[in-house]
Formats: sequence, C-alpha cells, structure tokens
Amino acid sequence: MAQETVDRIVNWLAKTDIPTVDLTGGAPELIPDFRYFIERVKALEPSRHVIDRCNLTILLERGYGDLPEFLATNKVEIIASMPCYSAKNVDAQRGEGVFDDSIAALQLLNSLGYGSDPELPLHLVYNPVGTFLPPLQDELEVDYKHELKEHFGIVFNKLYALTNLPIGRFASYLRHNGKLEEYIQLLIDAFNPATIGGLMCRNTISVGWRGEVYDCDFNQQLEMQWKNGTPIFLWDVDPESLENREIMTGDHCFGCTAGVGSSCGGAIV
Repeated sequence: MAQETVDRIVNWLAKTDIPTVDLTGGAPELIPDFRYFIERVKALEPSRHVIDRCNLTILLERGYGDLPEFLATNKVEIIASMPCYSAKNVDAQRGEGVFDDSIAALQLLNSLGYGSDPELPLHLVYNPVGTFLPPLQDELEVDYKHELKEHFGIVFNKLYALTNLPIGRFASYLRHNGKLEEYIQLLIDAFNPATIGGLMCRNTISVGWRGEVYDCDFNQQLEMQWKNGTPIFLWDVDPESLENREIMTGDHCFGCTAGVGSSCGGAIV
C-alpha cells in the first residue's frame, strides 16, 4: 500500500465517526508505511482504536526488533493467529518451526504487558485444521489458556474461533480431495439465522491495498469489489450512503452463518 493511499484512507476516515481501524494481511507489518499509517490514525481527533492482525513470527524477523515496543507505545490491540496449542498441529498447518517462533513472540508481547495490561489486549485465533466446524469457543479458550500458561507461561485475553471458509488455499485443498461440495453442504446444513445480526459485513468496510472497497475480508480475497459501472474506491464513497447498502454474498457466506457463527471477533452467538 502506497503512502498516498494511506493518506487518502486516513483523510476519509477523519470525516467519519468510525472508531476502529483493523489492519490485516498476511502480515500487515510488511507495509512500508505500516508505522506511518498507525501514527496518522492515532493523531486523528478523536483518536481511533487500531488492531493489528499479526502472524506473530514477523516480530522476530530482522529489522522488526523494535516493532513490539512501537505497538505497545501506541496501544495497538493485537489479534494473533494460533491454530493450536500443539507444536505438531501448528507446524503441520503453518510450516516447520512456526510454533516455536509464535511462542517466543507471545512471550515477548507478554513481557511488554500484552495480555495483562487492560490497554494492551492480546487475542488469539483458532481455525479448524480439517473439514469440520470449530468447537465451542468458550470451552476451547479454557483449554488454550491452561495449556499456554502451564507450559509456556503465556497469558492472553480472548480466543476467537473462526470457521474455515471454502476459498483460497482451503478451497484448493477441498477441491483436490473431492470434498468441496460436501463441506459447503455441511455449512449450509448448519445455517443459524441468529448469526445474521452479528456478521462482520453488517458493520465493517474491507479496504484493499489500492483503496478499493469490499463488504468483508473474504469478499476481498474473492475480488468481489463494489462497482457502479466501474470499481469504487473508499474516497469515492459517501459515508452517509453506507446505511442499508445491499451486501454482496456467495456460497462462502454460509461459513460465517454456520453453527454459532464466525466473524472478525470470533463466535457470534
């Protein structure tokens, strides 16, 4: 994301009462102007809350040694991917050594107050490894907190259990193994209308690296961009026009409405 795009996004944000900027990736910290982005958002009146969806291992990379302190100084909330508290399962899903690096990064964040200081929230994200819905979030959180505290001295605030959506690499895996239709049917059969009010697409705008707009992060991955004859960018949007806008949907949306629901804040109901 170019600095010009960052400036246009922040200038648009300044005209709204949107309270939170949620930075996600991959690894959003790799944006050359990542720190500039946060500093500009924090300088707004009133200041806005910033979330960094962090993959943890970036915090240990050369050139990023002072990043944890920067995040803590700016009171940036961290939501970190941690698909399991078992090294075997994490490394199988994310790659050799990722578990150990993630543990080291979490311990570093804890040393700065993350997970214990109310102004430095630290949340973890769980995704199922296979073709099934996540277990109950509250029960799984208890297990995570016990295992990470007992074996590594790690504390955190909340666990978000997210359903795997049949897009991207997961869709390729399902298609390769002949399970795509079966998994989509599982999601459809588990549809829960009580989840509708809490879906992320109801209260969030997803903005791409060029400034293009989508209804959610998953629509962005599928390139389901807002259009009105031509692609729409954030700075072309009148904030007042967002109320009651029709949301673009597809079969993947059943992933967010299955069971207890799945949104950017985990379970919905």
